Amino acid sequence: MRAMRPRLDKLTRDRRLQDFEARCRDLKVPLTSQRRGILATVLDLGSHPTAEDVFAAPAVRRARISRATVYRALESLARLGMIGKACHPGGVVRYDGRIEMHHHLICICCDAVLDIADPGLDSFPIPDVSAFGFELQDFRVQLRGICRRCRKKED
Repeated sequence: MRAMRPRLDKLTRDRRLQDFEARCRDLKVPLTSQRRGILATVLDLGSHPTAEDVFAAPAVRRARISRATVYRALESLARLGMIGKACHPGGVVRYDGRIEMHHHLICICCDAVLDIADPGLDSFPIPDVSAFGFELQDFRVQLRGICRRCRKKED
């Protein structure tokens, strides 16, 4: 098991933005500068930002993108498969610029979300859920506990 770098390198970031533009053209979804800027911000922040984190980012503030537009664009980007959502009980929704297979460690004290990669988790046997009328398209494992920073605060 290894921790994953939260930020994307420039080449990967630029490729993701190009993929987004192509996906918008293919699906005939309007390619707006706001959506592109918000996607770039999520990719640049690289730390599972909340919508408020994205809204507070300097690039978004300079572009004068409204809070409502940030929330709508993040949901749109998630529906398009350009970003992921890391949701967990009691926490705010966090957005994830990494869309490849990976899993999360979630701190139950501060809601921090850390990426982890583990081949054992990737090959976890998935139960047949077709009896529920459910079509599984993806899975992510979320391991909940207390992060190092919060454990140090408790000491």
